[in-house]
Amino acid sequence: MVKFYPFKALRPLSSNAAKISSEPYDVISTAEAREAAKERPDSFLHVIRSEIDLPESVDVHSDPVYQKAAENLEAMIRDGSLVEDEQPGLFIYRQVWQQRRQVGIVGCCDVADYDDDTIKKHEKTRPDKEDDRTRHMLELSAHAEPVFLTFRDDPEIIARIETDMNQRPIFHFVAPDGVTHTGWRVEDPGFYVDAMKRTECLYIADGHHRSAGAARAAHECAASNPDHDGSEEYNRFLAVLFPAGELNILAYNRVVRGLDGFDRETLLQQLGQVGDLSPTTDPTPPGPGSFCIYMGPGDGGGWHLLTLAADSIDADDPIGSLDVSLLQDRILAPLLGIEDPRTDPRIDFVGGIRGTEELQRRVDSGDGDLAVSMHPTSIEQLLEVSDAGKIMPPKSTWFEPKLRSGLFIHSFQPTLACKG
Repeated sequence: MVKFYPFKALRPLSSNAAKISSEPYDVISTAEAREAAKERPDSFLHVIRSEIDLPESVDVHSDPVYQKAAENLEAMIRDGSLVEDEQPGLFIYRQVWQQRRQVGIVGCCDVADYDDDTIKKHEKTRPDKEDDRTRHMLELSAHAEPVFLTFRDDPEIIARIETDMNQRPIFHFVAPDGVTHTGWRVEDPGFYVDAMKRTECLYIADGHHRSAGAARAAHECAASNPDHDGSEEYNRFLAVLFPAGELNILAYNRVVRGLDGFDRETLLQQLGQVGDLSPTTDPTPPGPGSFCIYMGPGDGGGWHLLTLAADSIDADDPIGSLDVSLLQDRILAPLLGIEDPRTDPRIDFVGGIRGTEELQRRVDSGDGDLAVSMHPTSIEQLLEVSDAGKIMPPKSTWFEPKLRSGLFIHSFQPTLACKG
């Protein structure tokens, strides 16, 4: 049973949604955010990337950065850029990108569901990133960005979502990246609250560090609150819940520097022993169990299609059958000496949003010696890994479009100790 709560959303007025909303913190660097916010004093980047309002020499994890984030959020509330709803509610949030849409329900989930794995994970989290998100939430007394969750398709929920979109939206705009964002306030939140009670579990699609940070923040608040009873707002965190069928996973491609002593011809011979290898003009793999590999122009260069024998892949192994695992186990580790892709500086990861042209550009410019175009992990594979209680290999999924930040904020009232 999933617990799902309406909340008093802190959000921009309809007329300001486009200019206030921003890219999420984890897809934009400090330098990019500083440039993007130059002509956007109302941008939510000033809250989620508050270091842009401090000297460039500042440590992004230092006290002044978190304090500035809180100051900026408070300023946006004082000047009316963000207004809190009088009554708790739920919302429908639709994104449309390249003729494809994804529609989810915005509300609050329960930290207890995260703790007992009713909300299932598929990634390891890094302590330093958890520390950062926890501190940010406690300093702001708010969950500034939602976690991206999914659930197995439920026809009744999907039908109600369609009905709730047949009313006047609370915002509608096209962001600079071409994604159209539209939101509606739900007329009957109780329907979704009850429907989620019938849902066995949720899955984290994107936002493992945000959800882990929310859990840690809640536990810190509870420990410092002598009257804690579990009903406090800090026990709930902001999320958007999408039916799995709505989601689009793009490939997460690889670029490798150095061929571990191989010349191009010898490496091609070795790859030909891994699977069926042939030149191709199409840089996109035709299906799972295949990779497109690029090693630059010239003799033996260009794109090659490598297809693994189907009977060599154990379809019953939810981890071993993933293309990212097959690439690691059969090519990156044994041939190129990349044992741990989490830490090896020779490998970079390129989100599928950048296209295969970026892979070719990186190699041709000398920023890599080999690039691999991947077939995307499917949403069903993600669910199967999570159901099995397993951890995905690093950089297995790239969800697009990303959730826009600043459209919905969940504020909570911490104790003095929580505030730090």
